Amino acid sequence: MKKIFFLFVLFICVNSTIEAQGTTYKTALGLIVWNGYGASFKTFITEKNAIEIKGYFDRNGTRLTGLYEFHGEVVGIDGMLWYAGAGAHLGFYNFGGKQSSTFAGIDGVVGIDYKLDSAPIDFFLDWQPTYEFGLSRGAYVSWGGLGIRYTF
Repeated sequence: MKKIFFLFVLFICVNSTIEAQGTTYKTALGLIVWNGYGASFKTFITEKNAIEIKGYFDRNGTRLTGLYEFHGEVVGIDGMLWYAGAGAHLGFYNFGGKQSSTFAGIDGVVGIDYKLDSAPIDFFLDWQPTYEFGLSRGAYVSWGGLGIRYTF
């Protein structure tokens, strides 16, 4: 899995430019699938920069993440952008029904975003490595996912 992700990031870096043409949408709202499910709200604050809020839900609890993302064009593929950024999260977990805990953490994100030209639909795939602070917490690499959003 790590090798596939490394090749994915390398492909994006090799096939992208520093100067992005920008996105074809301003705001998007949709769903994420990963080990659980989630929701994504993304809005561009400039042509190349966006803020994204993600809510993840699974059997152990809920996590709310805020990210600041920088976007660039993937050369040769109209409508596709790469992005990278950072942010923070709060996780509200219940492990085994006996131990409820709240944890805070920092997040990175890298991914691709593809907006259909013929419909108000955006697909995305990203990876969100995380470090969570607290007793028995640490680094996690299983966040991120595949998603679809309706664009405004």
